[in-house]
Amino acid sequence: MLQNLNLKRVILIGAGLIALQILVLYLLDQPAICECGTVKLWISDALSSDMSQHLFDWYTFSHIIHGFVFYAVLRLLFPRMSVGTRLLIAMGLEIGWEIAENTPYVINAYREQALAQGYVGDSILNSVFDTFSMIFGFWFARRFPVPLTVCMAILFEVAVAAVIHDNLTLNILNFIYQFDFIHEWQSGVQTG
Repeated sequence: MLQNLNLKRVILIGAGLIALQILVLYLLDQPAICECGTVKLWISDALSSDMSQHLFDWYTFSHIIHGFVFYAVLRLLFPRMSVGTRLLIAMGLEIGWEIAENTPYVINAYREQALAQGYVGDSILNSVFDTFSMIFGFWFARRFPVPLTVCMAILFEVAVAAVIHDNLTLNILNFIYQFDFIHEWQSGVQTG
């Protein structure tokens, strides 16, 4: 049934998924926007209480990489499935993570990491833009050659690690096991 979704249907179902994301985050008591009362385009200070509260921040690059990975994995697993259906599955995975990320359990797990001790979860606006960032990554991976996509993922990971001492890889590692040397390195990050 979902094999041959047309564009209008994909957009309608995608909008429904995002509406569901907003509703669940609202029910989890996440604020619609930053509690500071403003909306900013970019937050660069990894230690700021504004991190994960506005449109884009250093973790946006992780969500773009999610899109790269989801596109590649879904293309390998379901080569005959329509791109629209694969995108909707990717959105479901991303939105599932965005909801899980804002549960008390995951928020507390993040707080045990050096850079996220004051983490309170995402604003709903930031979470939705994280989903849009994944969609952009999915689109990029579909439109550009694999070697370029892989190079972009590596560039994002290295650059973000160099600037804020964190990235997608370190986030995953810190959830599995907190290595002392990573904690010490991350504790040395400067604000600003």
